[in-house]
Amino acid sequence: MEEFALSGEARRTLLELARKALEQGAKEYPKRAAVWRGGENFIERIVESVTAGVKASAELRRQNGVFVTLRKEGALRGCIGTFSSQQPLYKTVPEYTLQSAFFDPRFPPVAPQEVASVRIEVSVLSPLRPARPEEIEVGKHGIYIRRGGRSGCYLPEVATDYGMSREEFLSSCCTHKAGLPADAWRQKDTEILIFTTFKFSEPR
Repeated sequence: MEEFALSGEARRTLLELARKALEQGAKEYPKRAAVWRGGENFIERIVESVTAGVKASAELRRQNGVFVTLRKEGALRGCIGTFSSQQPLYKTVPEYTLQSAFFDPRFPPVAPQEVASVRIEVSVLSPLRPARPEEIEVGKHGIYIRRGGRSGCYLPEVATDYGMSREEFLSSCCTHKAGLPADAWRQKDTEILIFTTFKFSEPR
């Protein structure tokens, strides 16, 4: 499984772009909602705005999956991502910062007065690969479970944050994310895929 790292400069650039997107989005979202005048997409317009003029290194041009997690006073405030992207990282990270801030259905959109207290975490993903349950290393691997038309995923830190065993990790993902029975991961027609992440965040 591919494992990698990003330089300090690349991490700083991605977090700066994410922060700019969050700040601009919070100013514009209440006025424009999902669509700008002229029909441009809210997210696309802001991503183009904050990335204009970026001199992207080879690291920033990578096309990896990304999840962006927002936390406020330590509590989850939004988390949305993608397992693959046709866009370079320097565009994917601000895009999913905006998705997490304004389009996570579990939370109201981030308000302008909240922006300063929201901390941004970025997880860059390795490609997915099929795996047997016993191959999963708690704290190292994220999981993506699917059967039929249902699917769900957990990032690696979910298991460690909640003190889960491998079996609890799999069962919880089945029930809480995929809407499947808790023991669905044991069934032959359930597909389990794993991935690793390279995670970095703004300072506390």
